[in-house]
Amino acid sequence: MGQTISCTFTRSNKDRFSDYKLYTMDYTLIGLGTIAFLIFITGLVTVKQGTIAVITLFGKYRRILRPGLRFKIPLIESVYRRVSIQNQSLELEFQAVTIDQANVYFKSMLLYSVQNDAEDTVIKVAFKFISNKDFMQALVRTVEGSIRSYVATKKQAEVLTARGEIVEFVKDQIDQSLEEWGYHLQDLQINDITFDQQVMDSMSRVVASNNLKAAAENEGQALLITKTKAAEADGNAIKISAQAEKEAAMLRGQGVALFRQEVARGMSEAAEHMKQANLDTNVILFSMWTEAIKNFAEYGKGNFIFLDGSPDGMNKTMNQMMAMLSTKVDSKNS
Repeated sequence: MGQTISCTFTRSNKDRFSDYKLYTMDYTLIGLGTIAFLIFITGLVTVKQGTIAVITLFGKYRRILRPGLRFKIPLIESVYRRVSIQNQSLELEFQAVTIDQANVYFKSMLLYSVQNDAEDTVIKVAFKFISNKDFMQALVRTVEGSIRSYVATKKQAEVLTARGEIVEFVKDQIDQSLEEWGYHLQDLQINDITFDQQVMDSMSRVVASNNLKAAAENEGQALLITKTKAAEADGNAIKISAQAEKEAAMLRGQGVALFRQEVARGMSEAAEHMKQANLDTNVILFSMWTEAIKNFAEYGKGNFIFLDGSPDGMNKTMNQMMAMLSTKVDSKNS
């Protein structure tokens, strides 16, 4: 009876050991599977759009990963750096000195980017500098140095109008360096250029004086033009008046000449008729004398004119008038 109990006890220990062994093996497999799954998960890499991941194997460059869900060998490969291929901007504030020892303060904006997403370019960007901070420092110092070297050759009055020239000069100076680093300078905007307050005040006074000078010159030119135009108008008016007076005098002379011709013709015809009628021609002279006395009385305004009313005096006056008339007619015909 005692032997039977001993045999039962021995089988029970074996069963229990077998069950424990199976239980331990199951948990080991589950643990190994979990570890393998976790290791696999750590090998998944998400690369964002606009960036490229640089992979190293034990610190040595291995390959690049482009945007999307990618895989790297867990525990062996690592992401050394993520390089952005998007445009990046940087604001700069610095000081420069002109050739005439004036301090110039610049505020500018720098726009740059990686040249392209080629593997060689990405390698340059990833390994040329220890960190992005070191690259930024080198970029800023390079741009500042280029602008300062350019400003040092200019006077303060020339700097204000040389923004475009400064930008072109900086691009020519740093494009080669940036290309070696894998970058490209897209644009440089100089937003503000200022001087010391004393310099700004003096420049304001110079501008004000130049404006006053220009205003005075403009007023002088306007006054000169006004005076010139007025003189031209006066001259033209005088010319027109003189020409009109000349024409009026000529017309008056022609009228007087025609009047005298008609008088002479009328007198000649009257004298001829009187001769044919056997009448004395002195009657004509007497008639003209009486008409003259009448006109003097009407329009003389108190003035007195004495005419010789004798037949000899009137005849003498008539002969003188006829001689003057014939002289003018002969000179006109000639």
